[in-house]
Amino acid sequence: MAVRPEVADGASRPRGRANNLRWGMALLCFVGLSVNYIDRSALSVALPSMNHDLGFDPSVQGLILGTFFLAYAGFQLPAGVLIDRIGAKRSFALGALVWGVATMLTGLVTGLMALLVFRFLLGIGESTGYPGSAKVVSRWFPRQERAFANSIWDNGARAGTAIALPVVAAIIAWEGWRAAFVVVGVLALLWALWWWRAYHEPEDHPRVTDEELAYIRAGGAREESTSDTGPKVRWRDLFRYRTVWAMMLGFFCLNYIIFFFITWFPSYLVQARGFDLLELGTVGAIPGIVAIGGSLLGGWVSDSLVRRGWSLTKARKTCLIPGMLLSSVIALAVVVPNAATAVVLLSISYASLAFSAASVASLPADVAPQPGQVSSLAGIQNCASNIAGFIGPIVTGVLQTATGGSFVAPLVLSGALGLIGAFSYGVLIRKVEPLPIRVVAERPA
Repeated sequence: MAVRPEVADGASRPRGRANNLRWGMALLCFVGLSVNYIDRSALSVALPSMNHDLGFDPSVQGLILGTFFLAYAGFQLPAGVLIDRIGAKRSFALGALVWGVATMLTGLVTGLMALLVFRFLLGIGESTGYPGSAKVVSRWFPRQERAFANSIWDNGARAGTAIALPVVAAIIAWEGWRAAFVVVGVLALLWALWWWRAYHEPEDHPRVTDEELAYIRAGGAREESTSDTGPKVRWRDLFRYRTVWAMMLGFFCLNYIIFFFITWFPSYLVQARGFDLLELGTVGAIPGIVAIGGSLLGGWVSDSLVRRGWSLTKARKTCLIPGMLLSSVIALAVVVPNAATAVVLLSISYASLAFSAASVASLPADVAPQPGQVSSLAGIQNCASNIAGFIGPIVTGVLQTATGGSFVAPLVLSGALGLIGAFSYGVLIRKVEPLPIRVVAERPA
């Protein structure tokens, strides 16, 4: 018989709008991630207009785009540590200020070097987004609501990418590409102000009710205590856990495939399937839209299983393993005869990745050996995933060039990585539970 959440978690779910403040915190993160992705995507939309004024050749354009990901991936590690030390409120606000100013300054560039510097600063600032949001959910949500809450802010990536195209294009048409960077940069500063005024930790929020706070704590939210005098796990010792390496490998595989959709997918539709501009703007949007539904469904399913009394291990793996396995259908898109079937397969693949992503985002809070290391783990995991985001588009381009413009090898490789990701989450991660502190604490200095 399934265990009711009221019994399993030690406190009944509070009713009424006054007791739903935690969902407002998740929506704050969603808006922040949406602005985050609008600002990072603005360059892709503005680049053709910038080239007209500044004259960048294709190789230079690749360098400009890649500089952001080098900074973004590399600074996931220090960003996670920073968030664990000074909290999500200060670090996320600081990150938004940095990326907002960097975006605005991009509108003033007159040469390559300044543009590279500002793109690098953008990557540094935006590195606080993912681990900061994971930290917020770990503090505000009980374990039986954690995956769905993570799916909410994680969809900011898809929403921001979708919004950037029409918004930035409209501003460019109205006032030029320089104005576009200024406007979207201001969005980050406005969000930082909103965040600073609206976000508080659960125990400090002036509007949190006793009922909601009790529910959050009883459900296993990761509470931090400055009075803890027990053994500590050093940041570098997190890499001594097999589970951490499995999380890195799994997220690397997942993000490698996702970045195909972000970077090469339009080219695939045009070159391999003969899409014109109208078809690209309509049919080409389908996989991304379906992926939003897949993300929300994945969060809901994972949390529903926990509420039914399933262990975190079973609940998370039930979403992680099938999602990664099903994402491998991307490889079948190379053998189907018509474009419609290919788009269906690609939509299934993208939605399956998003279905798994909500549980992936929950893992740092689920397994961190100490509550004060949730963001550190999220940063480590996201660093690995964005290394895939940097090298994935390059590998796809190399394989395509080596095979005469064919997308067969890139898509088959992506499908294989989906299977490897499923193996990582299914086999290499044994249990989804807080990692034992004693493993490292007892190691001789």
